[in-house]
Amino acid sequence: MRPAARIIGAILLTLSVVVVARAQTRTTIAAASDLQFALKEVEAAFEADGHPAVDLVFGSSGTLAKQIQDGAPFEVFMSADESYVQTLVTAGLTKDGGVLYAVGRVVVFAPTGSPLQPDPELKNLAALLAKGGVTRFAIANPEHAPYGRAAEAVLRKRGLWDRLQPMLVLGENITQAAQFATTGNAVGGIIAYSLVLSPALKDRGTFALLPESDHAPLRQRMVRLKKAGAAADAFYAFVQSAKARPILTKYGFALPGQ
Repeated sequence: MRPAARIIGAILLTLSVVVVARAQTRTTIAAASDLQFALKEVEAAFEADGHPAVDLVFGSSGTLAKQIQDGAPFEVFMSADESYVQTLVTAGLTKDGGVLYAVGRVVVFAPTGSPLQPDPELKNLAALLAKGGVTRFAIANPEHAPYGRAAEAVLRKRGLWDRLQPMLVLGENITQAAQFATTGNAVGGIIAYSLVLSPALKDRGTFALLPESDHAPLRQRMVRLKKAGAAADAFYAFVQSAKARPILTKYGFALPGQ
């Protein structure tokens, strides 16, 4: 190998080692999909405050919890259901019991042009279903998505769950359910309030906020995992700070102490 080639090879090897080292030390936050837009704004504010950037990974809370149990390299877990955090605490995978950072809400959403007119008691959905006007209706999968379980509870309370079964389209998480609710021939869906307030959905249809009494509270808890480092600790604290709380409020979350 010529000397120049050896030098170039050495430089490329050094750069690859640096890239790998950075990838290995980057702090990764696992977060429920209802935080898709709100948490990106929180992370931007975190960086603007002089902190290093963190990587955000979104998914259903149940799936993320399973990945953590299987050894995924996350340092903070922000769940949409505190029961998943408790499971990890019991398994000895966390630094402590975590903190409640928000309480979520669900809405019934109808995309522009849909025959569905959203209302808090789902009377219009029931009427549309009775006359055969419901093609597809989207919710998150209740098996591992807290917002899916909330949607199921609402539909059961209104006596619509069994009748809607043939028309249900299940998203793997609440973000995918929101995508299903706005595409294809779906008349709508039950999705997270935080998502319909986002830039991606706020002009794509209409919605009605569903009563909190229709489902179990969506108590969202976050926790630092055993491998959490200084950057993870800083982000965990920042989410609870006066700089982050207004962002969460903007996306419809109720906050502890309010």
